[in-house]
Amino acid sequence: MKKIFPVLTFLLFTFAGSAEILRDSAGKPVRYAGKFNSSQVNIRDFRPKKDEFRGIWIAVVENIDFKKHSDVQSFQSDFRQAADRAKNAGFTAIIFQIRSNCDAFYPSNLAPWSRWLTGQEGVGLGNFDPLRFMIDETHKRGMEFHAWFNPYRVIGNTPLSKNAYLKTLAANNFARRNPNCVLVKKNPAGNQLFLDPGMPQVQTHLCQIIGEVIQRYRVDAIHFDDYFYPYEKLGSEDAATFRKYNPQKLSLDNWRRKNTDDLIYQVRLTITRNNIIQKRQVKFGISPFGIWANKQSNKLGSLTGGKESYSAIFADTRKWVKNGYIDYIVPQIYWNFGHDVAAYAALVDWWSAAVRGTKVKLYIGIGAYNGGRWQSNELINQMRYNRMHPEVSGAAFFSFRSFFGQERNNGALKLLEYLKRSR
Repeated sequence: MKKIFPVLTFLLFTFAGSAEILRDSAGKPVRYAGKFNSSQVNIRDFRPKKDEFRGIWIAVVENIDFKKHSDVQSFQSDFRQAADRAKNAGFTAIIFQIRSNCDAFYPSNLAPWSRWLTGQEGVGLGNFDPLRFMIDETHKRGMEFHAWFNPYRVIGNTPLSKNAYLKTLAANNFARRNPNCVLVKKNPAGNQLFLDPGMPQVQTHLCQIIGEVIQRYRVDAIHFDDYFYPYEKLGSEDAATFRKYNPQKLSLDNWRRKNTDDLIYQVRLTITRNNIIQKRQVKFGISPFGIWANKQSNKLGSLTGGKESYSAIFADTRKWVKNGYIDYIVPQIYWNFGHDVAAYAALVDWWSAAVRGTKVKLYIGIGAYNGGRWQSNELINQMRYNRMHPEVSGAAFFSFRSFFGQERNNGALKLLEYLKRSR
């Protein structure tokens, strides 16, 4: 009876509507797991949890969500406006990208000013500290500030050779100072440059980067996205590192996964030590690709058929949850209920099971940018489905411009109205 009572209490205080069958644009019931399971999806309304997390990503790479600035006043005005919009819309956290290309949106002893701040790498806004300002403004509005890092990326794509591109970077950029730590993945469109995860020097540098931020700033969380090893299949790019730094004689795939595991674990230790020293509770969260592994290749995987973070980018995100390396996880489930090989319902259920019995909070990453091409109620139904799960503690939305920029879309705007009504 003791086990039943909490469940009954949950249903009593959160259930607020009758069930309905989700249907596609043709009126047919959507399939629970696309081609892998044709069961219908029933959805009902539940009241949001009292402490429901609602985060919004603000990406600076390519100035996706936040433009370049030439003066302090315009930067302050634009961020205040962004923070006001987020607060008024009911978001509880801003996830702001402060490292996108081995750079920094704050005065750093370890990385140059981001080119996405002023238009030129290594050039800031005088003595102004954007990060301190943004944290203060976010906290004034009662929201959390999550500092978003892309750990490895040097550049997503460039027509230049490695040596030619590195010469374009600021003199104090880690990649330029340590070309031996930079790998190149050749693509049809050009070259992708990234820090070599297998180099101990890279891991040490990244932990120092995190340490610098958490020691100096009152961030609420350190946040990594899904970019670890490149999504494109790697060949022998890291063969030399593999030969030199593989004392356990692991297979190449397992060695790459261990490199990523080691970084996540060391960042966890860095944050924990600082929390003890400063008597704080800075969290560590990761927003990985939405599929850990497919059931067809791993019996523990999901009813999906897409690319896997486990085997494609060597990110064993399920392990990080089970081992408690992180405080929260935000799987990027940027697909709809009707997707044939990555259906939303099946993935939310899989991730709910993955965090069950752990202390890791689960927030679902929702692709608000898709709201214009999906059915108008798709994003709303995704939130409704999330709220049916006691393991789901909220959601994060990619990204700011889908709600407030020129790229805003009808589905995202309808979602905002829903969130306001259901708070």
